Amino acid sequence: MSGRLLGIARRPAPRAPMEALEAADVTLETGVADCFRGRARPGRSTRRQVSIMRIEDWEAIEAELGTGLAWTTRRANLLVQGVRLPQRAGDYITIGGSCKLEITGECDPCRRMDEQHQGLWPALIPEWRGGVLARVIAGGPIVIGDIVRVEAT
Repeated sequence: MSGRLLGIARRPAPRAPMEALEAADVTLETGVADCFRGRARPGRSTRRQVSIMRIEDWEAIEAELGTGLAWTTRRANLLVQGVRLPQRAGDYITIGGSCKLEITGECDPCRRMDEQHQGLWPALIPEWRGGVLARVIAGGPIVIGDIVRVEAT
C-alpha cells in the first residue's frame, strides 16, 4: 500500500509555532531536522522522534468541528495521504528513497490541543485520528510529494 507525503513541519522549541517545510532531512539524532521533539537526548526514549497523521483523518476532524484549520494545528511532523497508518508498534513506514520509520504507538492527543482550538482534543481521540509516533530507523531527505509505503511486520 502506498500514498504520498503532503506536509512536513517542525518546531524548534517547546510550545513554539510549527514551521511548514517543503523538504527536510530526517536523521537518527533529530527526527525531522531541527525539530525540538525529535532530538535524541541521553536517557530519553526515541519513541516519539516523528509524529505522522493522515489528511483523511484531519479532514474528518475539520468537518466535525465545522472549521478549516491548518493541519499544523495538530503539531504533527508529517502529513500523509492514501495510506492506512498501522495501529500497532513494530510496523514500518518508508518515505522517499531512504527514510524508514518504525511505528512505536499512537500519538495520543493531549488536552493542549484545546489550546489550539476548542474541541480539537476530543475530536482527535477516536480511531487513532491523532496519528502515530515513530522512531527513525534509517534517515534521509524527504520532500513533499514523496511516495509513502507501509510495511506490516
